[in-house]
Amino acid sequence: MVVTDAAGPTAGHELPTGKTRDALRAAHLYYLQDLTMDAIAKELHTSRSSVSRLLSHARATGLVEISIHSPLDLPSRLEQDILERHEVSAHVVPVPDHASDVDRLERVALSAARILTRFIDSNQTIGVAWGSTMSAMSRHLAPKATHNSEIVQLNGAGNLRTTGILYASELLRRFGDAFGARVQQFPVPAFFDDPATKEAFWRERSTKRLLDLQASMDVAIFGIGSPFAEVPSHVYQGGYLERADYQALSRDGVVGDVATVFYRADGSTDGIPLNSRATGPDFGVLRRAPRRICVVSGQAKLPGLTGALAAGLITDLIVDEGTARRLVEDSAVEVGTPPERSTGTAMES
Repeated sequence: MVVTDAAGPTAGHELPTGKTRDALRAAHLYYLQDLTMDAIAKELHTSRSSVSRLLSHARATGLVEISIHSPLDLPSRLEQDILERHEVSAHVVPVPDHASDVDRLERVALSAARILTRFIDSNQTIGVAWGSTMSAMSRHLAPKATHNSEIVQLNGAGNLRTTGILYASELLRRFGDAFGARVQQFPVPAFFDDPATKEAFWRERSTKRLLDLQASMDVAIFGIGSPFAEVPSHVYQGGYLERADYQALSRDGVVGDVATVFYRADGSTDGIPLNSRATGPDFGVLRRAPRRICVVSGQAKLPGLTGALAAGLITDLIVDEGTARRLVEDSAVEVGTPPERSTGTAMES
């Protein structure tokens, strides 16, 4: 249990409202001093129901963070197994096996949004990739005041149907509002038509400024793009790829993407033509970020997750329990042959 004095004056932020001050005081009395709601109501000269609403407000606005640490439950054992096998800090979200992929995504996104606050601080550059998972996560972010922080878009969002500005900017705005951070958009298409156009654009000073911000990220936040999920990854259903692109990705054995950079089951990206036109950061750039948070929901993304782990892209993984269990089971099997690449054929459909 953490009660954060987020209501205190912070550079660049307004003074707390009366409701925030009352909620913070009620939270201190209830969580840190063990007073009953009746006792708090008496001290604050209000009703018991008002105290309940103040405590709910404290939790909803991030004044209070609740953490559960149990050495006995299955998620904790899975987290330890993932750490030992993949050298990644895992946060396993309990979700029943019978849950739909839509419900699973919402539950993972909600948990990820709450967990994220512990990784975000002042004076950080935070890279965010757009996608279905990040969009769901952005709707549940708990406020945490920071100063001198920037949210940087990791990949362009335009395609033949739309500029992508509205979609990406709304997602980024939620991150910026939650953390009081400046937002740096990346107004380029998701994929250029010609690699030479991308090369020329990357030489422009206005573009280099954003590329330099990406190269100096403290935190990167992303999901795994997959053509196999029940909840389609945005890049596979938003008009970004043509049939010829799907066929080429299938031939190359691609299992997923991170920020529109495609990779195989072994984590390799070389020789995939579409990457020469993609606007997401090279994996070498992504790996420079000290903390790289990957959010994954659904076992259909397991091939993509395995490839991202092989590529060394992840330091912190937030994942549903069923997918975590499969990851541990699969990694426990002795590897006798190279990873299969046949999963890419599903991209042709």
